[in-house]
Amino acid sequence: RMLTRTPSVVAQVFLLLSIVLVIAIAVIQINQQQILSPGLKYGIVLDAGSSRTTVYVYEWPAEKENNTGVVSQTFKCNVKGPGISSYESSPGALAKPLDDCLNRVKERIPAHLHKNTSVYLGATAGMRLLRLQNESAANEVLASIQNYFRAQPFEFRGAQIITGPEEGVYGWITANYLMGNFLERNLWRTWVHPYRKETMGALDLGGASTQISFIPKDPEEHFNSTLQVKLYGYNYNVYTHSYQCYGRDEAEKRLLALLLQKSNASANVDNPCYPQNYNTALTMKYFFGSRCTQSLRPANYYPNQLVNFHGTGDPGLCQEMVSLLFNFTACKDREDCPFYGIHQPKAKGNFVAFSGFYYTVNALNLSGHFSLDDFNSSMWFFCSQSWAQLQFMLPNFEEIYARSYCFSAIFIYYLLVHGYNFNAETWPQIHFQKEVGNSSIAWSLGYMLSLTNMIPAEGKLIQLPLKPSLFAGLLIFLTATALLCLLFLVYLCMVSRHRKNIPHVEHIFIPE
Repeated sequence: RMLTRTPSVVAQVFLLLSIVLVIAIAVIQINQQQILSPGLKYGIVLDAGSSRTTVYVYEWPAEKENNTGVVSQTFKCNVKGPGISSYESSPGALAKPLDDCLNRVKERIPAHLHKNTSVYLGATAGMRLLRLQNESAANEVLASIQNYFRAQPFEFRGAQIITGPEEGVYGWITANYLMGNFLERNLWRTWVHPYRKETMGALDLGGASTQISFIPKDPEEHFNSTLQVKLYGYNYNVYTHSYQCYGRDEAEKRLLALLLQKSNASANVDNPCYPQNYNTALTMKYFFGSRCTQSLRPANYYPNQLVNFHGTGDPGLCQEMVSLLFNFTACKDREDCPFYGIHQPKAKGNFVAFSGFYYTVNALNLSGHFSLDDFNSSMWFFCSQSWAQLQFMLPNFEEIYARSYCFSAIFIYYLLVHGYNFNAETWPQIHFQKEVGNSSIAWSLGYMLSLTNMIPAEGKLIQLPLKPSLFAGLLIFLTATALLCLLFLVYLCMVSRHRKNIPHVEHIFIPE
């Protein structure tokens, strides 16, 4: 009897142990699992503007909010030299200036992620003008960029010339995204759509074009000129317009062409927008070589002929000349048509003015919000300075920019007040700003955000304490052990019963 009892106890102990271990392993496997983020993803955007190219590196968590990445700028690099449209006659020379920035980008992004990092190049008004002027040259420049990126470790998604309205809308997306108008974190640290938060308008001033974008009071009314944008699961109807040839550099070339046209002497021309006592000699090609000044080109045009411009620093006369750059008569006093015959709804709400707008007010020693009177008095004071005095007034003194700040300021005044109809009352709603946090306000981030809509979100990775194969093996082994123990106990039970049921034969001894 002792012999049958021992195996029974052992089998029971094993059965209990197996059951306890199965439960314990299952509990550990479920409770101790770690959810790992799939990490960061990177994207590179080259903003190929008319005057220069800027490379931006963006990163975002691989799991995304409503299909749009929560993107932040981690690196910015200005490519040395002029904009890509200047390489029309030597597209092969583009590679060398790009190399310096791209090598620094490679150091910023972990090497194992290079092949999964998308690169996009968006070219703006400089290339839009070149394409109108010489389509084959524009295509050669883009082809040269394609070839350059094929040799890079990144995933090149193409070089394209973006339209004016796209540039405007992408700038609007950037500004509102950085201001937190699309997403905010709630008490539980999750991203939500801000309650009743108004979006801001965006004012962008580039070298060759300028853009205005905002949500009008009644988007239905301006149906033809609004673009629909979908971000974080919400739709926005944005009015946007891009004015070609109204960028800072192209507007100034038009001014120089007008001054030459109005002057009697073709070799020496007074420029009231240049500082007093500033002199420079420019080739005719410099300002007449552009498509924006073609109509002003004289009959006796010699591209290499030099014209001497002499600065007179006269803000009143400069204003008179700048007003001639705007066609206010095309509108015939229609209220919703500021200039150039373009229909525009009434500007509404707050605006952020970036790029050329910011750099100009910064040169006037103004920042953030200020009144129209403050702007005017600073502009008048700045424009009355001599070239020698300016060198002490500007923190970063570069001749090509310094000589033009007075023109830029007066041009901005005309564009915002007479062009977009801002006045003394609505002017303080314009906020002149270059960046938010470490991210530049530029169309490139909005471009990246729109493109991340196309990038599928990655699921979170779940890390388990035991490898699935080991977990399954242990479960099978322990379950089998438990079953064997159970079968053995059933067998012992049956044997024990069988023994009890054997009839008891008594031997009766009958005495003989």
